[in-house]
Amino acid sequence: MTFSCLGIGVGSGPSIAIGPAHLLHQGRVEVVPGQVERDRIPDEVDRFRQALAGARRTLRAVRSRIPANTRSDILAFIDTHLLMLEDAALAEAPIERIREQGCTAEWALQQQCDALTGVFDAMEDPYLRTRKDDVEHVVNQIQKILLQQQEEETEAEELQGRIVLARDLTPADTILLHHQGIAGFVTESGGPMSHTAILARSLGIPAVLGVHHAARCFRQGEQLVVDGHQGVVLAAVDQDTLSHYQGRIQAARDHASSLRTLVGQPACTRDGRCLTLLANIELPEDIDTTRSLQADGVGLYRTEYLFMNRSRPPDEEEHFAAYARVVEGLDGLPITIRTLDLGADKPADGDHAGTCHNPALGLRAVRLCLKEPDLFIPQLRAILRVAALGPVRMMIPMLCSLQEVAAIRTLVAETRRSLRRDGVAFDPDLPIGGMIEVPAAALAADAFARELDFLSIGTNDLVQYTLAIDRVDDEVNYLYDPLHPSVLQLIQGVIDAGHRQGIPVSMCGEMAGDPDFIPLLVGMGLQELSMQPGALLEAKQAIRSLHAGELEQQVRSLMQRIHEPEAWSHLTRLCRSIH
Repeated sequence: MTFSCLGIGVGSGPSIAIGPAHLLHQGRVEVVPGQVERDRIPDEVDRFRQALAGARRTLRAVRSRIPANTRSDILAFIDTHLLMLEDAALAEAPIERIREQGCTAEWALQQQCDALTGVFDAMEDPYLRTRKDDVEHVVNQIQKILLQQQEEETEAEELQGRIVLARDLTPADTILLHHQGIAGFVTESGGPMSHTAILARSLGIPAVLGVHHAARCFRQGEQLVVDGHQGVVLAAVDQDTLSHYQGRIQAARDHASSLRTLVGQPACTRDGRCLTLLANIELPEDIDTTRSLQADGVGLYRTEYLFMNRSRPPDEEEHFAAYARVVEGLDGLPITIRTLDLGADKPADGDHAGTCHNPALGLRAVRLCLKEPDLFIPQLRAILRVAALGPVRMMIPMLCSLQEVAAIRTLVAETRRSLRRDGVAFDPDLPIGGMIEVPAAALAADAFARELDFLSIGTNDLVQYTLAIDRVDDEVNYLYDPLHPSVLQLIQGVIDAGHRQGIPVSMCGEMAGDPDFIPLLVGMGLQELSMQPGALLEAKQAIRSLHAGELEQQVRSLMQRIHEPEAWSHLTRLCRSIH
């Protein structure tokens, strides 16, 4: 295999594209501090409002050009940006800065952008942390209007079959480029959990993100190979290499076709062990994908989006309306609603970033909810109410002690009494479960299993808390290892505790949706897996190729000797057994 230039980044998924490069010349908007005379402040406020209105018109125009048959969960990415343009955090806060500080519209907007992105940077959850990209995309659109830097549009025929190179792409850019027939794209910024990456996976666009200085490495028109699985971009490849990748593209097409035949088929092993495959979702619009792939339900519904970019938390009715839309859309499928998993160091309005030195270890999730019941009780009331409409479970994140469980149950009992007094329908038997993502909780899994109705293993946090590794820190993320013997012992202990107490145990971290890990998890006795919707069919295919009884015997034997190098090596080989 030979090539003349190599770009390395983060792949969007196991997809490959070959085509000529097309550079999108996107200049970064540079903003410098500026002041206006006091008598010019009303004009500056008006200039900002006109730019805001212009950004709305631009985004609505983009949305109107998207084909009517585009899935609603795809359109939701653009709708999110439109909602952000209406939010006070972007629509009103810069005006206050202009009036109070006498600064230019673009400088006021930039200061507010910096404050908001600082809040997201402080978040522990890697998925939520990358939501700052959406803030920057929306702000950039307004800044281009303020600074009169609007870009000329590229004709669709110029992009058909090409590999687009760009500094960054917004969700709107990504959707439009897809409909213009691009073969793939490469960006200089972005990560695996950015909305651009998620869209690329959802739309099936081969992409590599975070390739630094890509515009310098590759020339306009030269043929590129984009390998979304390995996260590499190759230029000037020889014929053998080109043939190799062309073969992989055809194999991927054949594989995708075979996966679609699994829709509606049970996720059962060769010896008849059936697993429950659930979807992780964030927005009500995600239910369309969940239903189309015939998931068994929703194992993790993140509710943090309701709290983002606003000056006040959502009230009970706003919670209820959002949850009811999802429950009704699932039409009888079960859903697990995770309660608020933000922290006091990351307030929803973005006006200040708190003083917590280590957000991962600070006041967040259940700790925040118990300390500030006025924040938690509206959500709790809404979840109890919506559970009367369908099969709903409530899941508490970041549990560490049984005292927290007792406090939650006390609040639930008080909330039930208040709902009865108010004459409001609710489910008195709402199942309450906990996320096991802290080593202390994993070690006490039997005690938690006696007090809760179900457990869910959050592997993302469990791995990094166990190994003291921040998996999004470039300096140490190479040490992030879900197969570390200590991590595996904790996972096995939680699964066994659930079995002993007769309660369901699921897994909702990234490990659950990785086909490489599924033989090991089946061998550990896990029976529920919750993952991003796009991973469901791959997981089902993996499960249907396995023999659960044989795997359990192997894994049980190996786990007893997990700290012996030979046993651990055997387990890691087991994780590649389906390939």
